[in-house]
Amino acid sequence: MPVSRLTKFLFKKLARLVILLFAVSTVSFILVTLSPIDPVDAYLRGAGVQVSPEQRELIAQRYGLNEPPPLRYVRWLGQIAQGNLGHSIIFTQPVLQVIGNRFLTSLWLMATAWILSGVIGFGLGVLAGARQGSWLDQAIRFYAYTLASTPTFWLALLLLIVFAVWLRAAPVCCASPLGVPVGEATFWQRVQHLILPAAALSIIGIANIALHTRQKLIDVLHTDYALFARAQGETNSGLIMQHGLRNIALPAITLQFASLSELFGGSVLAEQVFAYPGLGEATVQAGLRGDVPLLLGIVLFSAVFVFVGNTVADIAYHLIDPRIRIGGSA
Repeated sequence: MPVSRLTKFLFKKLARLVILLFAVSTVSFILVTLSPIDPVDAYLRGAGVQVSPEQRELIAQRYGLNEPPPLRYVRWLGQIAQGNLGHSIIFTQPVLQVIGNRFLTSLWLMATAWILSGVIGFGLGVLAGARQGSWLDQAIRFYAYTLASTPTFWLALLLLIVFAVWLRAAPVCCASPLGVPVGEATFWQRVQHLILPAAALSIIGIANIALHTRQKLIDVLHTDYALFARAQGETNSGLIMQHGLRNIALPAITLQFASLSELFGGSVLAEQVFAYPGLGEATVQAGLRGDVPLLLGIVLFSAVFVFVGNTVADIAYHLIDPRIRIGGSA
């Protein structure tokens, strides 16, 4: 890949990211401003204290909530340009610090679920496509169609009841044993607390990848060049290895990276069910308790997260199929 082409590609992506963040920040700020939740009231209610009108005004002044929305928005954009997302009201920490700490915890969950759903879903899709019409294909399709329409929170509750409550085979909640900070937990302790939330996210993700990969492989096996290769004595497994995998890999990668936004949204529900102290759980707290700086910061971070994932997918396309040229035509 020429350096000039890669540089041009990354520059265009950076420009699009700036435009995206400006649009997301504008829409998010407008929605938060129009929300019926008063951040000061939500903060005081969460703290369980009552204050005088004068003290309430001082709190509003401290966080700039007494200023007109346009002025607050301009000042907020100025802070973002300086790398400052503000101060979290409920965590009493800088927003970047809260997001950084919570995201590291969520990263274990999302990365595990993302890898499992991609690898297992791709494998099941190849098996179903290669054995079209067989009992194995029917079983995989039944599994996929059933779970593709299953809500994440319902599946998470089911796994919690069966494996944590009835069988006592997994912890009920959290990312580490009670009384042990996440940062001080051992690797095995974190894995134990990760199993059920990751399973809830990956099981549903597997269904989408499997169905998509199955159909793409069937299409490849029915092309003219595949039929010609079979007429020349090529076996079904040879067709899949020589022609199928490369042709179905790109669509699978596209779908896998496109699912990052769904993965982020699903993690919010899974973390709530399992009381997993990640970014999703912080998002819910910020919304319910009116922590506007943290909520807006998480929205911007999630936009960057999904955008970077899609950019990595574009680069991966070139590595898998060199005929695709980044930043230009083939």
